[in-house]
Amino acid sequence: MEFDVVFEKQKEGGYTVYVPALPGCISEGNTKASALKNIKEAISLYLKPQA
Repeated sequence: MEFDVVFEKQKEGGYTVYVPALPGCISEGNTKASALKNIKEAISLYLKPQA
């Protein structure tokens, strides 16, 4: 499954990244690469069935 993500560069440094198709699925990182890694984990947790 693939999702579009949106990166926003922050004034204080780093990036915020979110998934428009998944409300509330948001993460951040010091670099685009770390933000992408973090949002992949956030997507996985978002889609994980609740026990």
